[in-house]
Amino acid sequence: MSGAKLGAICATVSVLFFSINDVAIKFLSGGYALHQVVLIRSVIGLFIIMAVIAPFTSGWAIARTKRLKMHILRGLCVVFANMTFFLGLAAMPLADAVAIFFVSPLVITLFSVVFLGEVVGPRRWAAIAVGLIGVLVMMRPGTAAFQIASLLPLAAAVCYAGLHILTRRIGGTESAATMAFYIQVVFLFVGVSFGLIAGDGRFGDQSDLSLAFLFRAWSWPAVADYPIFLLIGAGTAVAGYLISQAYRVAEASYVAPFEYLALPMAVVWGIVVFDEFPDLWDFVGMGLILGAGLFMVWREARAKPVALQRPLRR
Repeated sequence: MSGAKLGAICATVSVLFFSINDVAIKFLSGGYALHQVVLIRSVIGLFIIMAVIAPFTSGWAIARTKRLKMHILRGLCVVFANMTFFLGLAAMPLADAVAIFFVSPLVITLFSVVFLGEVVGPRRWAAIAVGLIGVLVMMRPGTAAFQIASLLPLAAAVCYAGLHILTRRIGGTESAATMAFYIQVVFLFVGVSFGLIAGDGRFGDQSDLSLAFLFRAWSWPAVADYPIFLLIGAGTAVAGYLISQAYRVAEASYVAPFEYLALPMAVVWGIVVFDEFPDLWDFVGMGLILGAGLFMVWREARAKPVALQRPLRR
């Protein structure tokens, strides 16, 4: 099998797993605390990294690093990106949350100018403007349709952009396996800390769906939910490996557009699982964000094929 075909398969399956993860967490958001879900997912993910990925990479040396502070900062970016995105899922349609999060490649470009001194041409600035207009169309601030929760996936996109900038800072000296390991470690630390502070439900009396998901008391998972927890833990670990494999065996400019399959998948899942039908303005906003993101991928492929930004990481 050619590298391009293998890359396409790995990317598509990875996006499918990430999409299923979103569905599963939205499904669990009505009965469990977010920090409990994240903790269980991280325990499973860390086990898979150490039992499956580490033996084929650097073994126990996976934890060896000279950039511990940077790994912790990256881990916090991932934690906040995940938690704000998942809190948004609890209160808004799946497709809307995913679409707003897709503004992240545009935010990455903004951050690359501010923090890395990179030069962005007028066409990419125009794409950024179009993408941000798409976000405004979907959020509809100033109207009755506006939800405070729609700011959460936007915050997730900003946190993810920070993660990407930090990754570029240390990616030359740290392996992907080591970076994945420390992300799971930070997830575990935050999950346990949050559980100790709010796991008894002392702040759980919340009418807002996102806040209720954040502060709900821990409860022992129902047996029927065990497969779901196993799915989100194993699925994210496998998806992370597959997307890395896709970018390893195929050109980034070829692989990146496959990650945008997450948006139509989210629309389908939202309709089939949660009975969420996007309206006309939702589709207009999605189209603007999707078009701007794909244009950025195309421009990055022409300008700097090696450094092409990956649009989705959760």
